[in-house]
Amino acid sequence: MSVQQLQSQLRVALSSTVFGMDKILPLVTIAVVARGHILLEAYPGLGKTLFARALAKALGGSFGRIQCTADLMPSDMTGVHVFNDESRRFELIEGPLFADVVLVDEINRTGPKTQSAMLQAMEERAITIDREHYLLAPDFLVIATQNPHDFEGTYPLPESQIDRFLMKIQLDYPEADDEIEVLRSYDRASSRYEDKVSGISSIDNTLITAARAEADQVHVAPAIYEFARSIAVATRQSRDVDLGLSTRGLLALMTSARVAAAMDRKDHVTPDHVKTIAPFVIAHRLLPAADALLAGEDPMTLTMRLLRDVPVPRTEPEAG
Repeated sequence: MSVQQLQSQLRVALSSTVFGMDKILPLVTIAVVARGHILLEAYPGLGKTLFARALAKALGGSFGRIQCTADLMPSDMTGVHVFNDESRRFELIEGPLFADVVLVDEINRTGPKTQSAMLQAMEERAITIDREHYLLAPDFLVIATQNPHDFEGTYPLPESQIDRFLMKIQLDYPEADDEIEVLRSYDRASSRYEDKVSGISSIDNTLITAARAEADQVHVAPAIYEFARSIAVATRQSRDVDLGLSTRGLLALMTSARVAAAMDRKDHVTPDHVKTIAPFVIAHRLLPAADALLAGEDPMTLTMRLLRDVPVPRTEPEAG
């Protein structure tokens, strides 16, 4: 019940500040419990920054924001050592990566060198500055936003970095009721996003800990592991895919499926849990072959087709 309670409390905490995010909230909850990073693709102006700032407040953590540009340098994210005349020593001026929740806005507008500089932070929750090693927040969470690739001035993300994102979520324009609520809440000149965010109550951190413990106790039958690996093998052997699911991606799939099962109040993972979460975990990791792209297939349609082709095992829940 802890995972469901966490999702419910996040919904309540964010309900008066951000609107139209209910569809992605279960996925965000899974990412928080699984300690995974999120790649959020959406057009500009849909409230991504406000959502990330509000989520940080709800989780009781600090918020950092990195606006990516073509000339962004790695030190703009990590921070720099500056000589202090009084102490006669170099001191670290921390960059935004030292926050608990970091919004990396328009990540595909900065070059590959700077994108790659985030790999250590995302994988190890640590960074190295001038040969010194610094630990980041224990629950360090990156929410990177990405414009659609047909926007001018964007760069494709390196495959190694894409693999560090637990899942990719596509955010569409809000429904009519949600968009009207945005207008009601923020159309006054005196309206301030900061005031709304500051009023959000933080969730007790023990609930997040309990949610993780609950997900860890979810049972996974051998047939489910074999099913998940069969999906990975299908992506690797498909002639329509040049780069299939890595072992890291397969691990992300199973970790997410565990949390999804707990959210569903189940004590075991079913094939449906794997198949439901798979598109968000797998699609962004696939590199379609040129012929598949010419045929009009994108990573998501490829993923859905491959999922349909992999035989689903008949499993009975076993004692955990």
